[in-house]
Amino acid sequence: MESQRSFLIIGLALVSFLLWQEWQNDYGPQPVQPTQVVDPTPLSTPSADLPPSTITDDSGDVPESTIVESANPTTPTNSVVHVVSDTLDVLIDTRGGDVVSANLRKFPITQGSNDSYSLLRPDAVNLYIAQSGLVGRDAIDTKKGRPAYVVSQQEYVMENAELVVPLKWTSADGVVVTKRFIFTPGHHEVKVEYEVVNGSSQPKQYQQYGQLKQAIEGAESSMFMPTYRGGAFSTQDDRYSKFSFDDMEDEKLNETTVGGWAGMLEHYFVSAWVPPQEDTNQLYSTVVQARYAAIGFKGAPVEVAPGDSVTITSTLYMGPKDQDSLAKIARGLDLTVDYGILWWISQPLFSLLQFIQSIVINWGLAIIIITIIVKGAMYPLTKKQYESMAKMRNLAPKMAQLKERFGDDRQKMSQAMMEMYKKEKVNPMGGCFPLLLQMPIFLALYWVLLESVELRHADFIFWITDLSVKDPYFVLPVLTGLSMFLLQKLQPMTIQDPMQQKIMQWMPVAMSLFFFIFPAGLVLYWLISNVITLVQAKIIYSSMEKRGLKAK
Repeated sequence: MESQRSFLIIGLALVSFLLWQEWQNDYGPQPVQPTQVVDPTPLSTPSADLPPSTITDDSGDVPESTIVESANPTTPTNSVVHVVSDTLDVLIDTRGGDVVSANLRKFPITQGSNDSYSLLRPDAVNLYIAQSGLVGRDAIDTKKGRPAYVVSQQEYVMENAELVVPLKWTSADGVVVTKRFIFTPGHHEVKVEYEVVNGSSQPKQYQQYGQLKQAIEGAESSMFMPTYRGGAFSTQDDRYSKFSFDDMEDEKLNETTVGGWAGMLEHYFVSAWVPPQEDTNQLYSTVVQARYAAIGFKGAPVEVAPGDSVTITSTLYMGPKDQDSLAKIARGLDLTVDYGILWWISQPLFSLLQFIQSIVINWGLAIIIITIIVKGAMYPLTKKQYESMAKMRNLAPKMAQLKERFGDDRQKMSQAMMEMYKKEKVNPMGGCFPLLLQMPIFLALYWVLLESVELRHADFIFWITDLSVKDPYFVLPVLTGLSMFLLQKLQPMTIQDPMQQKIMQWMPVAMSLFFFIFPAGLVLYWLISNVITLVQAKIIYSSMEKRGLKAK
C-alpha cells in the first residue's frame, strides 16, 4: 500500500508547511515595536464613535457612530491617566474614560527583553482601543462629544493590593458620575464601574456600553490556515462565534441575549467586554468609513430617580488566552483559544499537557511525554495498519497473476480481486482506516502546540532556551531529518518507477530543510514522534515475522 506511504508524506509536508507559515506570521522577521512611550496627553475623539442606538423614543437617541475626517486619532488634546499594575501598563484618556493603551507586562516581545507586548495602542495606523461610556435617553457620551472627566492624579501604581482609579464628571444640573477602573493583583481583567448620583430634579436614564475598536488594515494572514484576527462574541444560545472584519462589513451584528460578551482576538491574546451576566444585553458591531471595526455591548436601561444613586458595572479583559482564567470570567470566553472543529480533542490534550508540565516543570519535557502517551495510545491502530499493509504486500504475487490473466478487463479484474480479498480475509482499506482514526489526534495536538500561549517563550534544556523559535544550532532539525531517513529505510520500497523511488529517497532531505526554520518545540515533537514510530515499527515487524508474515 504505497499510496498510504505517499499519503502520510504528503500530509506531513502539508502540515509542516502550515506550521512554517504560522511561525513566520508570529516569529518571522518583522519590525519590533518597543513599549510605547506616550505623550502625557492622549488621543481625542471629539465626535465619539458610539454604539448605534436602540432606544425607541426620540429623546436622546444616539445616531450611528461616525469619525470626523479632520480629526487625527493621534493628536493629543487631553490628559491621560497612567496606571501600572503587576500585569498591565495602561493609559486611560480622561476624555470619555477610554483605555487607549495596554501593555502586557509579563509578556515581552522577545524573550528576555525589558519591553512589553502592546495589545491596545492609540497609533492611527494600528489603532486598537477599548471604549466605554453611558448612552441612552440622558446620555453623557454622544456624537457631539464625550465627558471630560476630572482626576486627582495622573499616575497610579499598584502596591500589592487592589488598585482603584476614579474619574469624576459633573453635569450642569447636578448629576455626578464617577467612573472607576478597578485593578486586581495577578489579573488581566479590569472591573469598570459607574456610580451615578442624580442631584438634579429630574429622573435620569442611562445605558452603559463597551466596545473594542480596531483598525481593519493588516487583518490578512496565511491563505491556508490563518491565525485569526477579528471579532468574536457569545450569546446564551451560542457559547462562541467568530465575527470577522469581513462579516462586520457585510452585516452588522445585532444580538439580544442574557449575559454574553464581545471581544477582539489575535494569536495568543484577546480583549473582551463582559457585561453583567444576569442582565439582558445587546451585542452589536459597526464599521466606520471602512477603516475601523468595532464590536461591543449595550446594557439594559437603568433609571436613576432624583436624589438617588445607582452603580453600573462591567468587566474589561486585556491579556493572554489563558483558558483557566478566561473560563472563570464568562461562559465560553475560554473558547477564544480556537482549536477549530477538533476543540473537543484539543482541550483534553492541552489539559494533559498542562498537567504533565506542572509535574516536570518544563514544557519541552511535557511535549516529549505527551507525544509518548499519544503514540502509545495509538499503538494498536498503528499495529493494525502495518499488519494490513503487510498482508497486502503478501498478496502482490497473486495480484500480478490476476493482472496477467485478465489484462485490461477491469470488471473481471475487480471481481477477481474482491473474491481473493474475501478468501484471504484481507480488507484492502484495513491500512487506511486506522490512519484516518489517528489523523484527528495528530491535528488536534498540532493546534494545541500552535494556539496555546503557555508555549510562547518556554525554554527547554541546554542551548534551546525558547521553544517558540528555531533551534539556534540546528541540532533538532538534523536529528529529525536523520530519523526520517531511517524510517524511510526501515519501510519496504515496492515502487517500481525509478523517478518515484528517487523522490521517496530524497523526501527526508527536503523535509529537513523545512525543519531548519521551524520553532524548536514543533521540531522536538516530530523528532520524538519519529523515534517512537521507529521503535514501534521494529516491534511490529518482529512480531509479524514470528507469525510467518512477510514484513518487508
